[in-house]
Amino acid sequence: MKLIVGLGNPGEKYVATRHNVGFHWISRLAEELNIQFKSESKFHGLCTVATQANEQIWLLKPQTYMNASGMAVAAIARFYKITPEQMLVIHDELDLPPGAAKLKFSGGAGGHNGLKDIISHLATQDFWRLRIGIGHPGNKHAVADYVLHPPKQDEASLIDEAIQRSLTIWPLIISGDYTAAMHKLHTKPKAL
Repeated sequence: MKLIVGLGNPGEKYVATRHNVGFHWISRLAEELNIQFKSESKFHGLCTVATQANEQIWLLKPQTYMNASGMAVAAIARFYKITPEQMLVIHDELDLPPGAAKLKFSGGAGGHNGLKDIISHLATQDFWRLRIGIGHPGNKHAVADYVLHPPKQDEASLIDEAIQRSLTIWPLIISGDYTAAMHKLHTKPKAL
């Protein structure tokens, strides 16, 4: 894994919205790794680099707004010669309930405009995704408004738990053990 991308919208008014789950995840990872983001205009985003197991791994928060995320991802990928298979994109997922998190490789955009733009810029769907559940408003016409608002308090705590739980698979992701990462993330803990 060479590039980790957290999706979201820049600006104060979007900070707490459901659409910014990817930003929250990658910010939490940067905190754990004790590294700081800085603005990189050539990559249209906030970037930082982590050194793990003698490998450099780039972390990116595109600042292009969600619908143009692919411009930032393609720019950094081209510059550092990172292939799509070496990327992990963290994003909000309407088709998963709050509290759920799933890791998968490839697939369509599922109506997610950030993914759609990344797929368009990379000309492939073949990259890793970490999908953090935000639930669905129940009406497809309400989706745009729903993702651009903060979750209710109970949903917010479930989303936060999913972020925390999915961060525990980071060592498996960077070691390339995606099967173990998926198993750990997707297996529900046994009730006592």
